[in-house]
Amino acid sequence: MDHNVDISVDVGGVILKNPVMTASGTFGYGIEFKDYVDLNKLGGIVVKGLSIEPSKGNPPPRIVETACGMLNAIGLENIGIRAFVKDKIPELAKLQTPVFINVYGKTEGDYVRVAEIADEVPAIAGMEINISCPNVSQGGLAFGVDPCSAASVVKAVRSVTRKPLMVKLTPNVTDITVVAKSVVDAGADSLSLINTITGMAIDLKTRKPKLANKVGGLSGPAIKPVALRMVWQVANAVSVPVVGMGGIMNAEDALEFIVAGATAVQIGTANFVNPSATLEIVEGMTRYLKENNISSIKDLRGSLIV
Repeated sequence: MDHNVDISVDVGGVILKNPVMTASGTFGYGIEFKDYVDLNKLGGIVVKGLSIEPSKGNPPPRIVETACGMLNAIGLENIGIRAFVKDKIPELAKLQTPVFINVYGKTEGDYVRVAEIADEVPAIAGMEINISCPNVSQGGLAFGVDPCSAASVVKAVRSVTRKPLMVKLTPNVTDITVVAKSVVDAGADSLSLINTITGMAIDLKTRKPKLANKVGGLSGPAIKPVALRMVWQVANAVSVPVVGMGGIMNAEDALEFIVAGATAVQIGTANFVNPSATLEIVEGMTRYLKENNISSIKDLRGSLIV
């Protein structure tokens, strides 16, 4: 019996050798993990969010452990797109694994300027557009909360780049499928979801928030049921590939997202617990397919019986 299985996937025009990607903000700029993980064995690397200018992020404390997860309010600290291209890309360009940058801004113009610079860099396989950021031009409401605002920023980025665009959706909405459809219509080649859920932790001794920013993004196993539900809804609402994330700690978690309709997955919080989590998940997914005589990961996608 032939036990070879096909775990390659196509995410919006980018072919990945396997469906396991890293989640932005949890894997640095990729290179930091080279002593822990064979980066060439990953499906894709999504580096931490990049802005047009360097950002120091929020003041500490910025991370708080919670039941079954963590709250973070890093504030998208980064070196800026220009420094990334100059100092990080030369090393990343040596990899066989596709590298995606995560793009964010405070205005639509910020996104466009980052995309314009990235468009000229061959080693950048695609861009993940983070629309969970506050739109300072509209009173700080996140771009991704409003379908029109979300579509507008995606359309603006689409107009300045030929690279594949993955749009990262916020779960902090009433109906995520409405936003999903709006950004696909605006030119998204794929969608990734979910970003973190807004949360808070309180110190009873001081009666103050544990995070200096007061609120932060909840990630980890606690949000997995919400993420699975939203991935299933979105995968059934749009025709582009969906990349699922949210509390994936092992291969079984990842496979559940594939069954729900995801084409690929991103691993985030698990990287903090186990730096080798991504590769262990690749191995576990492959083993499951072999043990169940499934020849291709594509045969599992969207196979949920409802």
